[in-house]
Amino acid sequence: MRQNIAIVLFLMCIATFARADGPADNDPDKVRRVPVLGFELPEADRQELTQQVESLQKAIDELAKKNDSRINELLPDVQIFHRAVHDVLVYREFLNEKEPTKEPAIARELLKLGLERAKQLAAGDAPWTTQTGLVVRGYVSKIDGSVQPYGLVVPETYKPRSGHKHRLDLWFHGRGENLTELNFLAGCLKDRGVFTPPDTIVLHPYGRFCNANKFAGEVDVLEAMESVQRRYPIDEDRIAVRGFSMGGAACWQFAVHYADRWVGATPGAGFSETPEFLKDFQKETLTPTWYEQKLWHWYDCTDYAVNLAQCPTIAYSGEIDSQKQAADLMAAALHKQGIDMVHIIGPKTAHSYHPEARLEIDRRLTSIAERGREKLPRTVRLVTYTLKYNRMAWVTIDALNEHWNEARVDAAIIGDGEVTLSTKNVSALTLAMPSGWAPFDPTQPVSLQVDGQDLKGPRVQSDRSWTCRLVRDAAAKWSIAENSASSSGKRHDLQGPIDDAFMDAFVFVRPTGKAAHPAVESWVKSELDRANEHWRRHFRGEAKVIDDTAVSDADIARANLVLWGDPSSNAILKKIAEKLPIRWDQEKIAAGSQSFPADQHALIMIHPNPLNPQRYVVLNSSFTFRDYDYLNNARQVAKLPDWAIIDLRTPPNSRYPGKIAAADFFDEQWGYRLPRE
Repeated sequence: MRQNIAIVLFLMCIATFARADGPADNDPDKVRRVPVLGFELPEADRQELTQQVESLQKAIDELAKKNDSRINELLPDVQIFHRAVHDVLVYREFLNEKEPTKEPAIARELLKLGLERAKQLAAGDAPWTTQTGLVVRGYVSKIDGSVQPYGLVVPETYKPRSGHKHRLDLWFHGRGENLTELNFLAGCLKDRGVFTPPDTIVLHPYGRFCNANKFAGEVDVLEAMESVQRRYPIDEDRIAVRGFSMGGAACWQFAVHYADRWVGATPGAGFSETPEFLKDFQKETLTPTWYEQKLWHWYDCTDYAVNLAQCPTIAYSGEIDSQKQAADLMAAALHKQGIDMVHIIGPKTAHSYHPEARLEIDRRLTSIAERGREKLPRTVRLVTYTLKYNRMAWVTIDALNEHWNEARVDAAIIGDGEVTLSTKNVSALTLAMPSGWAPFDPTQPVSLQVDGQDLKGPRVQSDRSWTCRLVRDAAAKWSIAENSASSSGKRHDLQGPIDDAFMDAFVFVRPTGKAAHPAVESWVKSELDRANEHWRRHFRGEAKVIDDTAVSDADIARANLVLWGDPSSNAILKKIAEKLPIRWDQEKIAAGSQSFPADQHALIMIHPNPLNPQRYVVLNSSFTFRDYDYLNNARQVAKLPDWAIIDLRTPPNSRYPGKIAAADFFDEQWGYRLPRE
């Protein structure tokens, strides 16, 4: 009976995905708010909950004063309750107007649980850390310092300090436009979910609300998983990714981008790419720019399909589900790569799991998990379009000839002394095998054949580790690189585009001076206000904002600086303006031979920070998709490349920050390149 209730709750959750989208959401001039603005609480309820929130905050402050390392580690497990209720109060996010007493009642229960944990922690106890069953916990995000929640299903077989390692399944939830932290925590404390395999810890990442676990939602999954791996004994060779509906889309993207990390993947429904899904499911007419089409390669899983050669995958669709399209496209993409995809079909089933299909999926994944992840595959296939996703097993791509075109490496270990490599659009790569795993004769150099060229690589080290770095020159000749010399060019996690800056620590740097032109001044203020509001609304965090005069060496060292304003108003921008490839002064913005009057235009850009080339500097932008794109998760992709000139004579709207007068990527050395014809 409990299992049936869990399935009903699950299906209610994923049904919101279908209800949220449709042709009515295809008008950028009539965009509904996501999440909707909630109802006003009766004043008595508001005062009661506010007092309880303040009480919990005092308890948290007292715990923080102890400056105890164990308390500090566990404090997010208390703070998640405070933040969940605080935010729905402050930002008017009590959303269930049909049952107006339900969410306030949930808030009271969560605050009660938070106070209970605070008291236990103050007494030196933390029973929830050894609890089995349904548990909610938290961590502090490296991106914005916010406390983020996650849910766990901990099996009865879990025994602390037993030495036994558990399989870990990540479950990605469906779209839920009412899925505030309050409702997420409540659901995790009541619903075990559809799949709870024996002796398996199931992780339910929040994913920062309703974004198909992309951008900050992607990082949320990785950080939540790292938190679980620190706190529980996890078998790193038996970690699986799973999900349905929007969660199925998330599962596809994690499977193709991080294929070597998982023992297996079971995506169900959802979407696997942007353009065909929007045309088919959303009935949307698409008119993308050339650079928007390029940027689809970030999250279009069909482009990365061959990577699933490293990740056993079981797709699921209902026979009459319109979202079967996702798996059908992936099956076609895999077939082109010589891989036949297992696709379990629920007969006569719409947007849900068929009971027999559920059992079959579990049976197959259990068999896969028993074998475990292949640590050192003798054959590696890696396709990417960006250095963001540049590694597969023992192969790492260090540099591309050109971003957002297909790059590929096919590598194989031959016998006990040879590696063959075939590459495309790759100019540097590293082969690395960890201690104990290199299968080569340690007394002989490893023979390499790279794109038909013969080379002698280094020998295996005495601990049976092996590393070989290769670079390709302008004449397409490969050579062995002695060291991993630092590069000023695009590299992993410093390759752009603009949205990449918001997948790591960042701060908004507010100008204290006056802009050279009133139109720029007004636009910057409006866009900065919007960026603050929408970071919290969509990515569920509080962006740190500091004045340009208050930027410290520590800020420059640890964070990407998002500079708002022009060189006249922002002191940091003025300091570095001459070191950026696009020049901006009081008269004009000069992008190569293109020139734009500075009284009518503003510059958006990403570039390595001249004050710290290990971090980004961004000008006048937060994440680049906007309100219209919130209405369908497949739309939530990067909309601008490395730089854009904004014509301020066209006001911002639900899709763009103004008219895009010009935009492009920088070259692989972060230099300006000539405009395309």
